[in-house]
Amino acid sequence: MTDVVSDIRGAKLASIDLSVLSTAVKDRALEAMAEALDSNRAAILEANAADLGAASGMLERGEISGPMFKRLKLDDVKIDGMIAGIRDVISLADPVGERMSALDLDDGLTLYQIRCPIGMLGVIFESRPDVVPQIMSLCLKSGNAVAFKGGREASNSIRVLFGILRDAAASAGVPADAFVLMESRSDIDAILGLHEYIDLLIPRGSNEFVQYIQANTMIPVLGHAAGICHAYVDEHADLEQASRVVLDSKVQYPAVCNALETLLVHSAVADAFLPDMVEMFRGKGVEVRGDDRVLSIIPDAVPATEEDWFTEYGDLTVSVRIVDSLSEAIAFINEHGSHHTDAIMTRDMMRASTFVRMVDSADVFVNASTRFADGFRYGKGAEVGISTNKIHSRGPVGMEGLMIYKYVLVGDGQIVADYVGADRREFTHVPSEREYPF
Repeated sequence: MTDVVSDIRGAKLASIDLSVLSTAVKDRALEAMAEALDSNRAAILEANAADLGAASGMLERGEISGPMFKRLKLDDVKIDGMIAGIRDVISLADPVGERMSALDLDDGLTLYQIRCPIGMLGVIFESRPDVVPQIMSLCLKSGNAVAFKGGREASNSIRVLFGILRDAAASAGVPADAFVLMESRSDIDAILGLHEYIDLLIPRGSNEFVQYIQANTMIPVLGHAAGICHAYVDEHADLEQASRVVLDSKVQYPAVCNALETLLVHSAVADAFLPDMVEMFRGKGVEVRGDDRVLSIIPDAVPATEEDWFTEYGDLTVSVRIVDSLSEAIAFINEHGSHHTDAIMTRDMMRASTFVRMVDSADVFVNASTRFADGFRYGKGAEVGISTNKIHSRGPVGMEGLMIYKYVLVGDGQIVADYVGADRREFTHVPSEREYPF
C-alpha cells in the first residue's frame, strides 16, 4: 500500500510539470513513442505470445471469457494501429491553455475561461493491452498524469508496452514519474481508495468489472457498464443496404462494446428482410435468437428469453425481435439498451429525425454501422474509453474528456467594495476581444 501511495503521490506532483510542457516537447515525445513501438515489435509480440499462452489455460478453466481472450491478442496490424493512433494525436491541436471564453466584467477587469488538464487519472482495464498507448498518448498531449492497472491476463504485454512508451517519452523531456504502472493484485483496491490523489478513474472491461469499480470508490468514474447496441430496420429501409450495415455491426469485431447485440425489424419488412439476413449471419457463424414472431419466419432460430434483450454477448450471437412501429422500436431501445450506440436503417429522414431525437444514447446513427462509435474513427486520435455518463463527457472520449477548465480573472486593483452600495459601479458583462495574456 505504501508503495502505491508513494507512486501515485509522485505522479500527482509530476502532473503539474506535465501540464506546462510546451506543445513542441509533447509532440516530440509522441513521435518518439510511435517510433519506439515500431522498432520494438518483436519484444511486444513475444510478450503477447506469453500472455496468450497463459490465457489459453485461463480460458479453459473459465477464469476469463472468450471475448476477453480475443481482445488480448496483438499482431502487426494492431501495432500499426497503435502507431497511427499516436501520430493522429500529434496532429491534434494542443488543448492546454485554450481560451474558451472571455468576458469584460468592467473596464480593465476581464474574466477568462481557460482549458486545463484534469490532473491525475487512474485507468483500470482488462485484457486489451492497446489501451496503454491509446491513453498514454492522449494523457501526454492533454497534460495529464496517469496510473495504469491492467489485468493479470495481459501483464507481460502491458509491462513491455508501458516501459517502451514511458522511456521514449522521457527521452524527449517528459517527466517519467507522470506515468505509473501497477501490477499487484491488491493495487486495484488501493487505487480505489486514493481519492485525495486521483481525480478521475477510467475503467475498461466487462460489465461486472466496471460496475465493481463504480460501486467501490469515491473517485469520479468515466465509463460505461455495458455495450448493448441495437439496430432498427425500419419499414422504409433500403433492405440490401440495411443487411450490409447490420452484418458489419455484428461481425466486424463482435468482442467489443460497440458491436450489435439486438436487431429490431419492422413487421412490414420482416418477411422480406429476415431470411436473407439470417443466412448472412449464419454464413459468418452467428447464432440467431428470436422472439415468437421471428421463429414463425425462421423456425430453426433459437428461442429468445427475456434475459437476451438485456445481454451484451460480446461474441457471435445476436437477438432479433419484430416490432410494429418506430415508436415501439424507440421505446424498446430506451428500456433495454445501455445508452451506448444505436442505429436506424431507413430512407425516410423524418423518421430518422424522430429516432435521433428520441433515442437516449451517447451515439445515434442513421444508415451506418454501430462499429463507427470509436474515438479514432471520430477523429480524436484515439480514445480513453466510451462514456454513457451524462455529466462531463459522453460517447467516445478523446482529449476533450480529459480536460476541465479554470477561471482566470485579470484586473488592475479592483475591489468588490466598489461594486456594492448606493454609489456602486455596475458590471458591464460584455464579451471581450482581449487576448489571454498567459
